[in-house]
Amino acid sequence: MTFQVSREDGLFYRQTLFDQARRVVVKVGSAVLTTGDGLNLEIIDSLARQISFLCSTGREVILVTSGAVAAGRQRLGMVKKEAGDTLKVKQALAAMGQGLLMQAYEQAFLRYHQQVAQLLLTHADLSDRGRYLNVRNTILTLFDFGVVPIINENDTVSVEELRFGDNDTLAALITNMIGADMLILLTDVDGLYTANPLHDPSARPVYTVAEIDAAVEAMAGHSNSALGTGGMRSKIRAARMVASCGGSSFIGPGRHPELLKELFSGDLVGTFFLPGRRRISGRKHWIAYVLRPKGFLILDQGARQALVEDGRSLLPSGIREVRGRFGVGAPVHCLDEREELVAAGLTNYASADIEKIKGHNSREIRDILGFKDSDEVIHRDNLVLLGPEDGTRRETA
Repeated sequence: MTFQVSREDGLFYRQTLFDQARRVVVKVGSAVLTTGDGLNLEIIDSLARQISFLCSTGREVILVTSGAVAAGRQRLGMVKKEAGDTLKVKQALAAMGQGLLMQAYEQAFLRYHQQVAQLLLTHADLSDRGRYLNVRNTILTLFDFGVVPIINENDTVSVEELRFGDNDTLAALITNMIGADMLILLTDVDGLYTANPLHDPSARPVYTVAEIDAAVEAMAGHSNSALGTGGMRSKIRAARMVASCGGSSFIGPGRHPELLKELFSGDLVGTFFLPGRRRISGRKHWIAYVLRPKGFLILDQGARQALVEDGRSLLPSGIREVRGRFGVGAPVHCLDEREELVAAGLTNYASADIEKIKGHNSREIRDILGFKDSDEVIHRDNLVLLGPEDGTRRETA
């Protein structure tokens, strides 16, 4: 399989990238952090000890954590998770538990003489460019202070349109936002397997992935976690997002008491994802992965080819259909005639105006609209190529 590299090459790439990693994001989910009785304080202490060790080697580390809702359940004696829990119940539990979660981290890191700080975020904090940069500046300043930022989604106020979906996505966005070298996803499974090891005796672990393709996507179904909102598929998506900006990722067993030390010592454990060969800028990452589409443009085959193969801008002549209502500068997704995702971008025209000029040559824009702000509907500087596998959040406009 072409997506894998040999064991020897994998060890070399791993060791090289771990040695070079100076800025690292560690994400730990509910499946690792919690037990049937609430927070697992032994795991929290282990994380604090290992992250403090990484900081002592001169590395800058961010911890993205779940666990607030579980801590709230524990405090209220609501140990069992109810299938019918409403959003307001989860928000209330998060409000109860977030302080307890941070208290547990504060006490654990204090034992290793490491200062920490809390950041609670919603998707709106990153979708606004100014707030996005403010979050970034806050994190970088905390690094200057020698502090470990601990980040969680602000579940007490997050509704569907404000949610990241899962903390794997949040961790990937933070990794790319601050230009981190590596994302480490700690989960309750050993890593990625070629098949389900519980049902297929020939299943073998995948130690190093050179490129995330359809075969790797298919494997994600073999390693489902019992807890949390992410699962292996969301971790694969997170690894792809990080690879697109030149970072590497790791998925492995978060309950292993010395996992981080062993990783940075070169041990072959878990699954490691190499950086992507095609890399995008921080601003294009923001367009592609942070912004949610306000609408969709259906392209003809010629426009798809111009974008994908020729690296061109999107002109009105190649647009067949406009879906949704949006203004100038809005984020949109471009779909081909089979409605597969092709690109994301920021539009130079509102949806009502694109509806009028679609299928027309750029030189006709002024005659049709009475003005012309640009020859392009989306300039290539504001456009990012994507694939069908990136279209996991295709909200209906």
